[in-house]
Amino acid sequence: MRIEFPNAAREDFHWAQTQLRIGSAPDNDLVLAASQAAPHHLRIQQDRRGWVLQVLPSADRIHVNARPVRERALLRAGDVVSVGDCRLLLRADEDPARRPPLNVSEQGRCTVALRAVAGPLSGRVLPLQDSLTFGPHGDCPLELPQGDIVALRIFWEGGQLWLETTQSCERHPLRVNGVAVQKLALQPGDQLGVAMHRFVVDGPGMEPEPEIVMAEPLPPQLPEDAAGPSGEVWWLIVTAAVLALGIALVLLIRF
Repeated sequence: MRIEFPNAAREDFHWAQTQLRIGSAPDNDLVLAASQAAPHHLRIQQDRRGWVLQVLPSADRIHVNARPVRERALLRAGDVVSVGDCRLLLRADEDPARRPPLNVSEQGRCTVALRAVAGPLSGRVLPLQDSLTFGPHGDCPLELPQGDIVALRIFWEGGQLWLETTQSCERHPLRVNGVAVQKLALQPGDQLGVAMHRFVVDGPGMEPEPEIVMAEPLPPQLPEDAAGPSGEVWWLIVTAAVLALGIALVLLIRF
């Protein structure tokens, strides 16, 4: 994970551990100014659910994508965490433009949708079976600060779901998983961000189906195999022979 500081003259911060401690005390992994954060303000920890943010008891509330968080929140690449007046943009380590393309069948398209998770459109689910445009003259307008305009479209091409900026704004670049892009093939779980807007690609039909491995056929079973190991079979034969011989001797002596 990489942290970028928008509108601040500070280098990106990179970490690969399972836990990140943020605060103004010098023993934190990421140290902020005392005017911005408490000595031990928050902790980000990775578990089976992903990145989990926890606000520590001695700290004030923080904001994730402009929403207040008092205790815990799940994070994903592309989120903006605000601690005081310091903004932390979470970015994926890997450039999404370098990923191999993901082809989707015609039947899989009907399950793909764009879910708004932050901003004025939060709560809406927009189907992506066909194309979708955002902007002043698109299917969904994007309200931006100071009247800025950004236009983009999402469309299918060659069995792949593409995102393309048709009108960009330097102050509010289009980002996918925190990385600025102009055109990109999308994958399930990607988060699109423009200013305060956040959208997540939901697509069960885009996930590759698990490979089915056929079990090798078992060799045919012989009757003696069902009876047990070979040693047990011979013991049974010897025992039966001894019993037969004993019975024969008894009958011979009696008659």
